[in-house]
Amino acid sequence: MTQHGRGAAQGKELHVMSASSEYRYNRLTWEEMNEAIEMQKVIILPTGSTEQHGPHLPLEVDVFLAESVCLEVGRRVPRRVLVLPPISYGLNLHHIDFPGTVHIEPEVFIAFCLNVTKSVAYHGFEKILIVNGHGSNAPLVDLVARKTVLATNSICAAVNYYSLAVEAFEEVRDTTVMAHADEFETSLYLYLAPERVKMHKAVAGNDVMGKYVSSDSTYDYPVRFNDIWGRWTKLGVHGDPTAASAEKGRIIFEVAVSRLIEIVDEWHAWPIAERSDQHVRPVQSQIRW
Repeated sequence: MTQHGRGAAQGKELHVMSASSEYRYNRLTWEEMNEAIEMQKVIILPTGSTEQHGPHLPLEVDVFLAESVCLEVGRRVPRRVLVLPPISYGLNLHHIDFPGTVHIEPEVFIAFCLNVTKSVAYHGFEKILIVNGHGSNAPLVDLVARKTVLATNSICAAVNYYSLAVEAFEEVRDTTVMAHADEFETSLYLYLAPERVKMHKAVAGNDVMGKYVSSDSTYDYPVRFNDIWGRWTKLGVHGDPTAASAEKGRIIFEVAVSRLIEIVDEWHAWPIAERSDQHVRPVQSQIRW
C-alpha cells in the first residue's frame, strides 16, 4: 500500500470511529453524519422549559434534568444514539407571574419541534425519540410524535423521563407530592449540580385541592386543570423540597438512564412495516391534511 493509500485508510478509520463514538448530534461533521445515518442511530430530542422553580432552583431545571439523562444515555451507548440540542422553552404562561419564565405558544412549540423531527427524518434517520422534562409539554410532544409519523417515513415516540423513575422514587421518597420544584426534582438537581441549589431557601408549598380537581392537575386527580400559579402560590413550589437529597437524586438518575437505554434498544429494533391499503376503489391521493 502506498503512503497515500495508507493515510487515506487511516483517515477513513478515524472517520468511522468518530461517527461511532460521538453521541452529540451537533459535534458531527456532515460527512460523519452520513456514517451515523448508515448506522441508523436513534435520534433523541430533549425538551424542557425555562420557568421558575421556586426560590431554591434555577429556571433551567426541566431542560437541564432531561438533557442530563439523555446525554448520559449517549455516553453509555454512543453507537446507538445521537442527542440533539434541547428545546429549552415550552408552554409556561401559567408561570408568567414569576420573573424570568419564558412561554411558547403550544402551536408554535409543536410546529418548531415538528420541523426538527422532519429535518432528521429527511436526512434518513428512521427512529426518533422525544424525551420530555416539562409536564405541560407532555400532550404537545405526544402530538409532535404522532404528526412526525404521519408526515414522514420515519417513526417517532415521546416519553417523559421522570415517568421512568417514579417507581424507584416511591421506594425512597419522604413526601406525598411529586409535582414542581419538589423532593424529586430537587434531589435530582442536587445529584447533578449541587452548587446551583440554594437549599437554605427551600420551602414546601401546596396547591388548592378538591375531590376531583387540583389547581396543579397532578397525576392523582382525574380532572385535568392547570390554574395560573400566581392565583394560588407566592413561592412557585408544589411539593416539599426540604426532604431532597443527592442520594435520592442518584437513584432517580440511574433508573431513568437505565430504562431510557432499554427504550432506545427496543425502539432501535422496532420494525417499520410497509403500509397496506385496504381500499378497493382508487383514493383521492392528492388530498393533503
